[in-house]
Amino acid sequence: MATRKINPTSPGQRGMTRADFSEITTSTPEKSLLKPNKKTGGRNNTGRITTRHIGGGHKRKYRMIDYKREKFGVVGFVKSIEYDPNRNVRISLVVYADGEKRYILTPEGLNVGDTIISGHDVDVKTGNALPLEMIPLGTMIHNIELIPGRGAKMVRSAGDAAQLMAKEGDYVTVKLPSTEMRMVRKECLATIGTLGNQEYKNLSLGKAGRKRYLGVKPTVRGVTMNPVDHPHGGGEGKTGPGGNPKTPWGKPALGHKTRNSKKASSKLIVRRRKK
Repeated sequence: MATRKINPTSPGQRGMTRADFSEITTSTPEKSLLKPNKKTGGRNNTGRITTRHIGGGHKRKYRMIDYKREKFGVVGFVKSIEYDPNRNVRISLVVYADGEKRYILTPEGLNVGDTIISGHDVDVKTGNALPLEMIPLGTMIHNIELIPGRGAKMVRSAGDAAQLMAKEGDYVTVKLPSTEMRMVRKECLATIGTLGNQEYKNLSLGKAGRKRYLGVKPTVRGVTMNPVDHPHGGGEGKTGPGGNPKTPWGKPALGHKTRNSKKASSKLIVRRRKK
C-alpha cells in the first residue's frame, strides 16, 4: 500500500493522507461471509457506559475471518484482495478446491492467483499455515494461536510479524512485535510471512471528524474537570493531579500492574516488553 496526500482545499485536508488502495482488486465483498455488526456505543446490557469514547461512526458489516485455518490438505486459490472496514490489514478471499470460500488476513507478497494450504507437511511459503514445531527457526510468522485449535490470537495487525526463536520440549519461543518473548505450545498453528499494509502506521487522519467516522469520541482530560467528576479536577488555574495520577474511578493510572499472575499464560512469558 502506498499513501497519497490530499489537495489542501481546506485546513483539515492540509495534513491529511490516505491510502491509495492500489492493492484492492474488488469493491464488492462476498455476501456469504458477511454478518451484521451492531454498535454498542460503549454501553452494556443495562445501558450504562462501560467503555468510554465509543459512539457514532460509519455503518459497517463484519467480515468473518478464518483464524483457525483448519482445512488441512485442501488447496486454496486467492480470488481477490479486499478492503475491510473493521481492521487495518487487507483481507483475501480464498476459494478452496472443495468450493468453500473463506477470508484470511493478507500477508505481504500474497497476490491474486496464488495458492495457499494448511497442514503439517506443507511448504514454508507465504500464506501457508503450519504447526509451530514444523516451522524453521528464524522464520517470520503471524496469526499465531495461543491454544491449539482455538484460532489465532496474536500478531494480526497491519505490518506485524513475529519471529520463531527457539524450540525446546513441548514449547517454542516466539519474539512478538512488542519485543516480548513468550513460549507457545508447539502444536499451535501460525501463518508464514509478514502482514501487509505496513504503511498504515504512517497515515495522518488530518481532522477530528475523520476520527469520528471511525466511531471514536473525544477524550476530556481529568485536570480540566470538576472535583466531582475526576480525582484530578478542581483547583485554581492550571493544576496537576496533586499526587499520583488516577483513573476517573480512583485507581492508579500509571505503572499499576493489572495482569493476573495466577493465570498460566503469564508463566510462559520469557521476557516482557517492558524492561
